[in-house]
Amino acid sequence: MFYHIKELQYNAKPDKPDWVYAKKLQELIGGQFGEMSVAMQYLFQGWGARKHDKYRDLLMDTGTEELAHIEMLATMIARLLDGAPVKEQEKAAQDPLLAAILGGMNPQHAIVSGLGAMPVNSVGVPWQGGYIVASGNLLADFRANLNAESQGRLQAVRLYEMTDDRGVKDMLAYLIARDRMHQNQWLAAIKELEDKEGKTVPSTFPKELEKEEFSYVFMNLSRGDESSQGRWAQGRSMDGQGTFQYMQEVPPFAPAPKLKPAPPYIHDTPPNVK
Repeated sequence: MFYHIKELQYNAKPDKPDWVYAKKLQELIGGQFGEMSVAMQYLFQGWGARKHDKYRDLLMDTGTEELAHIEMLATMIARLLDGAPVKEQEKAAQDPLLAAILGGMNPQHAIVSGLGAMPVNSVGVPWQGGYIVASGNLLADFRANLNAESQGRLQAVRLYEMTDDRGVKDMLAYLIARDRMHQNQWLAAIKELEDKEGKTVPSTFPKELEKEEFSYVFMNLSRGDESSQGRWAQGRSMDGQGTFQYMQEVPPFAPAPKLKPAPPYIHDTPPNVK
């Protein structure tokens, strides 16, 4: 069960409207690595967790916080859209030169949402559930969460650099700080699980059922061998169960495939025609 508290988690008030920046800020709501993605990702991971333990609580706490971030961003976008030049946008639809001069307010902010935020990214592509990862394997999911927070923080920092509005920067500074915490918490949870279960996902598959001669071989499949200088090409493997090897020349391990001809109803090229 969720309860909505009317106050915001943090301030979301710009110094002045900026309808063009409102379009840019949509990325942090409905983009692939926006707040909608991480909120749904953490909540679905939590709802799918089979044990009601500290990891499930971690997911539910963080997913709920991300819902608060969506509300902050939606409020900021609505305030940035105050006084948006709707009539000018109507003219721009008929005059490409005027559209270029205006610099790109999203007309859907006026036409579709009535000067409110939308579940879309900065170019108007709708958010989709395919952005989220919820596999049921905690280590795999927490690594995906670390990536999501890394990408999201990167985008928030880039947006911070795109404005001089003190109010917008203040809110973004808060979100950027929370993203630092979230990266660190996923790193901590990953470390805990790796120490307990091992570093390779899934840890429960018997290693002897793998083709173990290939388990720690880096294959050079490009011209040049700069990749041989990396940590992944030499020394003890990161899971501590093998030694990295570098394969300079990769031979074929299977003969060239020979496929049966397609049946006539496929209308493929007959085998005897060249």
